[in-house]
Amino acid sequence: MNPNRGRSNVRAGLVAAVGFLLLDAVLLVLAGWWSGRAGLVVWGAVFFLGAVGVVVVWRRYLAHLGELEAARRAARKEVDRMRIALKEGQR
Repeated sequence: MNPNRGRSNVRAGLVAAVGFLLLDAVLLVLAGWWSGRAGLVVWGAVFFLGAVGVVVVWRRYLAHLGELEAARRAARKEVDRMRIALKEGQR
C-alpha cells in the first residue's frame, strides 16, 4: 500500500472543503450585496474565515507530520546504532 495515497486523499478532501467554503462565501457576499442584507455579507465573511482557518490548521498538521517523521528517522538510526553496538559486544 502506498503511504502517500492516504495523504493525497486527505488533500483532495481539503481542497474540496476549502473550495466549497470559498464558493459559499462569495455567493453569500454577492447575495447580501445585491439584496442589501448585511447579515448575508457577515456570513460570507465567516465562511471565508472558515476556509482560511482550514488552510492554517492543515499547514500546522503538515508541520507536525514532518516533525514526527524526523523523530521516527532519528529513532530508527538510534536503534540501528544500538544493534551494531550489541553485535560488536557479542564478538
